[in-house]
Amino acid sequence: MTWANPEFFWLLILIPLFIAYRFWIYFSRKNAALTFSSVMPLKNLPGNYRAILVWATPLFYIAAYVFMIVAMARPQLQNTSVERNAEGIDIMISIDISSSMLAEDIEPNRLIAAKEVASEFIKQRETDRIGINVFARESFTVVPPTLDHTLVQNLLGTVDLGMVRDGTAIGMGIATSINRLRESNADSKVIILLTDGMNNAGEIDPITAGEMAATMGIRVYTLGIGSRGTAPYPVDDPIFGRRYQNVQVHIDEDMLIQIAEQTGGQYWRATDLDELIEVYREIDRLEQTEIEEIIYVDYQDHYPAYLLTGLGFLALAFLNERFFTRSPLF
Repeated sequence: MTWANPEFFWLLILIPLFIAYRFWIYFSRKNAALTFSSVMPLKNLPGNYRAILVWATPLFYIAAYVFMIVAMARPQLQNTSVERNAEGIDIMISIDISSSMLAEDIEPNRLIAAKEVASEFIKQRETDRIGINVFARESFTVVPPTLDHTLVQNLLGTVDLGMVRDGTAIGMGIATSINRLRESNADSKVIILLTDGMNNAGEIDPITAGEMAATMGIRVYTLGIGSRGTAPYPVDDPIFGRRYQNVQVHIDEDMLIQIAEQTGGQYWRATDLDELIEVYREIDRLEQTEIEEIIYVDYQDHYPAYLLTGLGFLALAFLNERFFTRSPLF
């Protein structure tokens, strides 16, 4: 509920002044017409409806005044509708699923952390088409870019090691993502590539794949995930059970930087979970979806109902004063 003319509510302050003034007049002229030695016998006499209705008249007048003030303030119901036109972005998230992603320098391990942070990122991109690509020695698309984010989240949860042969084909990971975006008509096309190693497989060189992306107007954001130096890697021994050995972390940062620069993207290194979360937040800030909103506001006046109610109370006050009590209190 809104009010077109709320300044009329200031007139309500006259009500207590009016009541005080009229009571002062009433009691100041209240003189005895007959003198009795005692009024006790009169208290047992039955009253009549006029004794009650005489007090109803001023209440009717006050109610009429209040409702008319509300009517002058013009109460309105505001109905707002919003038309949103979103210029979405097509995004492919390409995740390394080589065996080195089991390293636990990022808890619980690199792959699980990468999936969880990517899942949170997807939740924030409601108007964007998002797809998932994975790569090890080969690369394949888990889900192409789609607005069905529930499907994307469900299939992201199924990503695991062993889906393809072990290795690190970064060039193929980029090329497969490019293939899913090449027919996109979105103004902005993005690949988020996450890896923890160096290219050692695949038919397409990563730099060549980056050049292909640049030619097609696709930005590639590259993420190197893993601590610097060594990282604990789990080894399941059939005799002694699970043990850990420290393995050297090798990420070809120069190559990842070159791919990002030639496509207009950026490179980040995430050595822990907090840094990985911050990387996706930064990508979210860099890739803002343009949303155009047109707001339609419709006002529906409700003052007639208050005006008619006020006139009704005014009529009741007049009838009560003139025909029923014939002795107004005010």
